[in-house]
Amino acid sequence: MSPFINNPPYPNNYGSEFLVIDRGEGCYLFDKKGNKYLDFGSGIAVNALGYGREDLAKTTYDQMLKLVHISNLYATEPAVELAKKLVSTGDFAAVHFGNSGTEANEAAFKYARAYSQRVKGEGNYKILSFSNAFHGRTFGTMSATPKEKYKAPFYPLVPGFETTTFNNVDELKKVLNGSFAAVIIEPLQGEGGLESVTKEFCETLQNICVAENILIISDEVQTGLGRTGELYGYQTFGLKPDIITLSKPLAGGLPLSATLIPSKVNDVIHVGEHGTTFGGGPVTTAVALKVLDIINNRDFLNNVKALSKYFKNGLQQIVNSCDNAIGVKGEGLLLGLQLKSEDLVPQIMTKCRENGLLVLRTGTDTLRFAPPLNITTQDIQVGLDILKKVL
Repeated sequence: MSPFINNPPYPNNYGSEFLVIDRGEGCYLFDKKGNKYLDFGSGIAVNALGYGREDLAKTTYDQMLKLVHISNLYATEPAVELAKKLVSTGDFAAVHFGNSGTEANEAAFKYARAYSQRVKGEGNYKILSFSNAFHGRTFGTMSATPKEKYKAPFYPLVPGFETTTFNNVDELKKVLNGSFAAVIIEPLQGEGGLESVTKEFCETLQNICVAENILIISDEVQTGLGRTGELYGYQTFGLKPDIITLSKPLAGGLPLSATLIPSKVNDVIHVGEHGTTFGGGPVTTAVALKVLDIINNRDFLNNVKALSKYFKNGLQQIVNSCDNAIGVKGEGLLLGLQLKSEDLVPQIMTKCRENGLLVLRTGTDTLRFAPPLNITTQDIQVGLDILKKVL
């Protein structure tokens, strides 16, 4: 019996062959034949605490017995408690819960446009994004995602979105002006090749946005909640955003997103201008409370930094010894290994899987590693040994 399934009844925007995963334990996954895989992908940076956690399972079970769904016509204790904890992590006044990263970014766009046009006047609605960014697949977030392959069949997109070159200070000065409501930026580009924002670019962006009353949205869907070694990625790179968006690891693998906004934005929002049916349900927020308590701990975050140092050193040793590897990228436990040719990436990914290691791709020529944040150095070394063998 093969561990793969071919041509399931999924739409053609997905592949035709899938490895069927049966269960997970710690940092490992097992297919339906019992083959074991070390997971350096975490469900695309979602499973930050690994697999098979009884504490999260019990939290889910207990809350489902009490209440699964009630909508946002009412409040529940887990949702209110989570909202309080999230807004206390920065200069925020309120949080909108949704279900996915793209929804979190859509909410940020709506809040930013409402703020700008009510405070600065009509016509000041444009949103700036950057080359190689990825912000989602809905029409709004796709309009802020410059890669043509994500957009080509779907024109016309949402008007009012512009793109300039990431980390190009001169271009930024020419493009960004008071007609913009917001700038959306990933402190570390998760899908765009793991490029980090530079200090000079951050400072220039901050200065222009303060002078022109332009909101900065930090897309923390992939970099937030411990992934870079700080609670939020913007803290690692010195960015000072007005709004942040969270999702992937927030509810331990269940769908939940959060858009955190400051009081100056919240003060101009009116009842009924945005909403969601499922966002912030009692089950997902109950689990998220547990996840946040575990991750938002200095010892936990310091351990992520220590693991990152170990991982980076191992990757650099591979670069030093393997001709096919040319560089190490990323921060925290969102790391990459740049290869000398983009044609190598799918080959290496397949060979890694065949040797019991699951990895991701970013950009055109880089392998991406986003293991659970509680991985051990021993398991990191297992993965490094497989990677070196394959290369």
